[in-house]
Amino acid sequence: MQAKIQFNCVISPYPAQKIVNLPLFKMNMELKEHFNNKIFKLISETADELGVECYVVGGYVRDIFLARPSKDIDVVVVGSGIEMAQASARSWDAEHTFLFLRISARHKLNTMTRKWSLSVTVRVVQHDSRSRSRGRHLGGRPKPARFYDQCMAVCLNKARFGELVDPFNGLDDLKERTIRTPLDPDITFSDDPLRMMRCVRFATQLNFYIDDTTFEALSRNKERIHIISKERIADELNKILLAPIPSKGFIELDRCGLLPLIFPELVALQGVETRNGRAHKDNFYHTLEVVDNISKHTDNLWLRWATLLHDIGKPRTKRWEPRIGWTFHNHNFIGEKMIPDLFRKMKLPMNEKMKYVQKLVSLHMRPIVIADDVVTDSAVRRLLFEAGDDIDDLMMLCEADITSKNEARKQKFLDNFKLVRQKLKDLEEKDRITQFPTSGRRRRNYADIRPAALP
Repeated sequence: MQAKIQFNCVISPYPAQKIVNLPLFKMNMELKEHFNNKIFKLISETADELGVECYVVGGYVRDIFLARPSKDIDVVVVGSGIEMAQASARSWDAEHTFLFLRISARHKLNTMTRKWSLSVTVRVVQHDSRSRSRGRHLGGRPKPARFYDQCMAVCLNKARFGELVDPFNGLDDLKERTIRTPLDPDITFSDDPLRMMRCVRFATQLNFYIDDTTFEALSRNKERIHIISKERIADELNKILLAPIPSKGFIELDRCGLLPLIFPELVALQGVETRNGRAHKDNFYHTLEVVDNISKHTDNLWLRWATLLHDIGKPRTKRWEPRIGWTFHNHNFIGEKMIPDLFRKMKLPMNEKMKYVQKLVSLHMRPIVIADDVVTDSAVRRLLFEAGDDIDDLMMLCEADITSKNEARKQKFLDNFKLVRQKLKDLEEKDRITQFPTSGRRRRNYADIRPAALP
């Protein structure tokens, strides 16, 4: 049986090396430096005792060569996963005492330790076409090379400890910044459709190119995404949004046909309509540009979500008015009303985070209005009151929303927002001064000073 044992352990990674052309023996010597943690020694000794092959695969190996920190360790065992899990738990020393919780019918063993979080999951590669759930059973050994679908691996057995196994030239793909599946991509994506989201997500995070054959398989298997839970899809979307250039991920999702299936409201922003020689901008690409703009200044996930959704109401509010052209009146209010249903459908949190996104979407048109010199202090004060502590995030969104290619026009808007910021600052200072206590008693109470004793 082929089993995958995943250890979710907090490990401080050793300094990663850059990808360089090294002789194989030197490469293996340097790799060993990344496997000095005691958990690898435990796994190695256990595997040798049982006489099974054992390899570290997946992100931990990849991140070594990409100089990225990694917390998760994926270990592939060629042999009995249950036996390996039980033996590993027995080998856990006194300092890291363990507790068996259960070995269920699904052959899932969970262990808890005081210093490590160790979860062990046994998985085989048999799939139901209607589900991403794998069959689980105790059985014979797999085909010798089947576990190599993780591409690069590092052997943990004593005789070959720290040796790189790279049958599909994964290291060359890293050097070429290319993502491809080592096995048939149609089988890979059909077996587990979440891999399609992960493929796009890694391409976005790492700024890699998706191999043509792999990309074509994304398009062919896109309908399989429907068997994936909304929570898992939302998790991948969150990771794409947190990438340095999120637009890359959404464009790739759109190109392969996944985006209309998982986020049709965003796709509805696409397109340019022209009437009487007057056209509006493509709000889809405008939105992605705004997201890229704000990503240069913040890692706040929910501010990025607010940015992604700030124009989500435009398709429902698009109107043609002969005198002024295309309009999107009140798209901010319509967008605000759409957000609860969107969050509910996508299984995003229905708490203060959703309300925060709603607030920014609703208010994102207000700051430009108060840039006018004739706007009263009361209008500025209302904006301060409604935005509250999120006023700085709102201003950041509004400044990111300036995507004009006309530099003079762009600078004019930026200057207007500087004026808005100054008005906000001046009004806060003005209110602070006017609210300072004037009478002796009020000043005494303000400063918490007791009255002087009578002689």
